[in-house]
Order: sequence, then structure tokens, then C-alpha cells
Amino acid sequence: MTSTALPPSLIPTLSGDHYTDPGHFAREQRLLFERMWFCAVRADELDKPGRFRTVQVGRESVLVTRSRDGSVRAFLNICRHRGARLCTEESGEVRRAFQCPYHAWTYGLDGKLTAAPNLTSMPDIDRTEYGLISVHVREWLGHVWVCLADEPPPFEDDVVAAVTERLGDPEAIGRYGIDGLQMGRRITYDVKSNWKLIIENFMECYHCATIHPELTEVLPEFADGLAAQYHVGHGAAFSEEAKGFTVDGSEGLERIPTVTEDQDRRYYAITVRPQVFINLVPDHVIFHRMYPLAHDRTVVECDWLYLPHVVESGRDVEHSVELFHRVNQQDFSACERTQPGMSSRGYASGGVLVPSEHHIGAFHTWLRDRLAKEAANS
Repeated sequence: MTSTALPPSLIPTLSGDHYTDPGHFAREQRLLFERMWFCAVRADELDKPGRFRTVQVGRESVLVTRSRDGSVRAFLNICRHRGARLCTEESGEVRRAFQCPYHAWTYGLDGKLTAAPNLTSMPDIDRTEYGLISVHVREWLGHVWVCLADEPPPFEDDVVAAVTERLGDPEAIGRYGIDGLQMGRRITYDVKSNWKLIIENFMECYHCATIHPELTEVLPEFADGLAAQYHVGHGAAFSEEAKGFTVDGSEGLERIPTVTEDQDRRYYAITVRPQVFINLVPDHVIFHRMYPLAHDRTVVECDWLYLPHVVESGRDVEHSVELFHRVNQQDFSACERTQPGMSSRGYASGGVLVPSEHHIGAFHTWLRDRLAKEAANS
């Protein structure tokens, strides 16, 4: 099937090999995930010096920690001596330094080489030059974003602009006070699907009436299958019967104080390419981070964020968590059901997008253009 053979209502998707070919995935790792800003961890997970997390960014394991001066630092998670993995745990805490378990090369929280067996007998070794390899970091919306590129793209152009473009107001995201919210629940999903299928699913609601009965009860316009959530500044209105953004429409929690009347009783969905989804409702925020690990495997870390006193008081948040947990399960099941079809000879040249999905075609155009641009700059 080619674009010239399609009626005007339909536009083509990517071909199946974009989702199944390890070579395509390796190119995306190198030219997207290792070149763009990547949302790594929540900043409050690094609440004191020595706390760390390790995350997979493209082909690299990245060590993210908080230094003694209070700043967040990120490094490639390898020892400069013989390349051993420095930290094998996903998270943890060190007192003063990171020590390689192979030959005991030791690095301060600022990445500087501080000790090694017989190091004093090697005065020609520059302890900064042979320190850990730094990765660029930014803190925004209560999260740590990293970039492996030697010269990262402007954060405001790639990240902040995506949020502003969706909401239509540069101040709108700030009214949710995300950097001051606390995590009430985290659920990690290991999805047997290509990362692009997950993004494409999140971007459209043509499937909502079919697989999201709980969501469409709260957000009835989603039952129409339209992409209203991608109209600039538009938030999907709660149904008149829904008292809150909960699995049964029951009462939610008190509204985040700085959320405006216009934002009340509305849901906003934001995609920040290449791997973040932000879901805004009046009393909490749902924040997805994708970690693409293979052409057919993506780990998704989903956090439910609430006002601090809600979390600290032990308030019951199960009804709000359960709603989007079911949405996640339904979406990821659909993606896993789609992944095998990507290798079918019937999908070799791809599928089609109906009008309410045409903005997915814009994502495909962005993907091709970004890969070509980064390849040209290599």
C-alpha cells in the first residue's frame, strides 16, 4: 500500500520494520535518546548527597546523584580504569564516594578520582581528567533531565516548548506546582512493545471507546474517538456525573490551590518527545517516563503525584490511582497485541491513519526529520 493509492481520508503509517528492526532501534538510540533531553528520575528521589539512581539512556547506563553542594550530577556509569559498571543497583546511597568493585578506583560525588590502589605512586595521573564522564543535567518540573550529547539542544526549545505548545500558555504548567508535589504511588510496567507504538497509542483516542470504559465514563468526549486532547489549550471536560478523576467517578481530593477555575474539572495530556507523558487533572498529576530497552521492549515508570499533605497524611488515593492504572494496562495490552503484527508480511509497507489520527503522521514526520538532521550532524 502506498500513499498514492490511499483515499484522502487515510494517510500511511511507518512501515512495519520501524518497529521490529534492531537496526532501526539502534539508530534511534544513537540519534534520539543519546542526543535529546531525556527525563531520567524524580528530583526528590535524590533527597540528600550520596543518593543515586541508575537509568538506561539509549545504549548507556547513566548514574544520577546529588553532590555535596546540593546540585544534581550525572555520569556515565563506568569506571575509567577498565570500564566496569560502577553501580549495578537501580538505586541506593553511598556515604562519600562511588567505588568500583573491580579494582577499587574511587570517585567523589562530583565525579573526581579520589583514590585507587597505588595511586600515589602515579603522580602523572590527573584526577579530574580520569574522573567520571559527566552528562549534562537540568532540573524542571521536579524531575532530572539528562542529555548525553556533547552539545545538547536548547532545553527550552525541545522540552519547555512542547509543554507550552500543547497548553497554549507558558504559565499553565506552573499552576500545577509539579515540583512541589510528592509521589503517592509508582507502578512500573514492562511492556513488550516498541516505544513508538506506546507514543502513538497515547496520542490518539480513536481506541478509547473500545478499550477504556472507565476513562470514557469520566471523560465522555473521549468516547467520540476524536483527538480533542491535542487541540492547543483544550482540556477534556469531566462528565457532569463525575465528582472526581477516579475509577468510579467518586469524589477526588482537594484541588491543587494554584490550579485555575478554567483548569478545574478538566484533563490535559502532554507528550514531550521522545519519552515523557504528562497528565494533568485538578487534584493530581500522572507522570510517565519511558525507558526503551529493545526494539520490542519498553519499561514505563508511572508516578501519581499529589499535594504533600495528602501523601504525608496517608489519605486513600486508590480510586485515583486505579483509574489510570487500568488505562495503562489497557493501553499496554493493546500495544503488546500490535507488536507481533509489525513483523507480518501484511504490514510490511505499514497501515493507515484515519482523520482523527492524522497528527500521528506529524509524529512520524518529526521522527524522520529529527533522525535525518542528527545523522547529518554526526
